[in-house]
Amino acid sequence: MFRPLTRTQQRVDIVVAALFGLFALAATLIPWTSSGVGSGVVDERVAAVVAVLLTAVYAVALALRRRSPALALAISWGAALVQMATGLPPLPANLAIFAVLYTTAAYGTRRVFWAGFASALGGAAAMTLYLVVPGFVQVAGDREPSSVATHVFAFVMTFVASALALLLAWTIGALVRTGIRARENWHAQQLAEAEAAAEAQRTRIARDMHDVVAHSLAVVIAQADGARYAAAADPDAAASALGTISQTARAALADVRMLLTQLRHTQADGPQPSLADLEQLYAQVRAAGVDLAVEVDPMPRGETAASLQLAVYRILQEALTNALRHGAVGDRGARGGRVDVRFSWHDERVEVVVTNPIGAAAAPDGAARGHGLIGMRERAQLVGGTLEAGPDGAGRFVVRAALPREGGA
Repeated sequence: MFRPLTRTQQRVDIVVAALFGLFALAATLIPWTSSGVGSGVVDERVAAVVAVLLTAVYAVALALRRRSPALALAISWGAALVQMATGLPPLPANLAIFAVLYTTAAYGTRRVFWAGFASALGGAAAMTLYLVVPGFVQVAGDREPSSVATHVFAFVMTFVASALALLLAWTIGALVRTGIRARENWHAQQLAEAEAAAEAQRTRIARDMHDVVAHSLAVVIAQADGARYAAAADPDAAASALGTISQTARAALADVRMLLTQLRHTQADGPQPSLADLEQLYAQVRAAGVDLAVEVDPMPRGETAASLQLAVYRILQEALTNALRHGAVGDRGARGGRVDVRFSWHDERVEVVVTNPIGAAAAPDGAARGHGLIGMRERAQLVGGTLEAGPDGAGRFVVRAALPREGGA
């Protein structure tokens, strides 16, 4: 029932109400000092006391208009009914009704909003009946057609003028309410967009983190296994494997630091891998003991969008990582079978196919349950492409991606 207001707002409302009450009281009593308070129901002294009390009541309603529009409206109606019951004429304090109607439309609940609208029409009707009907009844008894017509016209015009005045205050409040709702919706939209952008950024960084860490660890594990088996028979091979492990770990550490920096700070994306980095990726995989064959037919023509280059690199990186982790393992830690990578750079799309043998220790679905394949599909979808992955029934796992090339060659 009560709206939360700041201390400053509460103080402003109280001060405004107090100043209004003093002004209305002076405007009520000073003109009536010589002529007296007019009332056809009570004597002048009672009418003056009632007028002072009603002025105070309207000032209270004015002070509560933003804190509780419903209570302010109820107080105003009560004061208006007492004013009409005692036969008092319009008072300067009645101006507070306009402010109350404004706040019912601007800050009230849905029920209070429509209660203010009904009060504007009902108040106009009550005011018209109170001011015009007594005179109309008097002239109607005289049966003078001209007098009756004049009072009917006065009745209609009084109602129209009163309704327009009261509805104007209510309508202004409704417009302010619309502006407040629009501003709140705009802030909510901005917050939602910011949260969505942050979530997208976190998802992208998590995807990059997975690609970097999973691939680097797969290479490190493969090299470590090879070095362990070759340490006794071929010390030079073991030393070469340790060098590859060191180089791969340093590169992974640099990539992880860059991603963590992006997590801590809002900044532009760091440098992303491109097609030029594929040879280094192939070298890392071959150094891990994988028999890797790469075929490109037809060759790429024209410029390739950076987003497409990144998608191709990350998809190929994850596919080769899965080949390292889940591929068939031969004697002494060597990878058994060949991993085939085939590119087809058409004018409107690029097709990437990676085929590798499935090891006996691999999952029945060819490692399709991890986050890697999910990340590859997301990479493909981000550039408007598709990706399929799964065993081919002949002991091999196939990753096939079709990615559109923006604008063709």
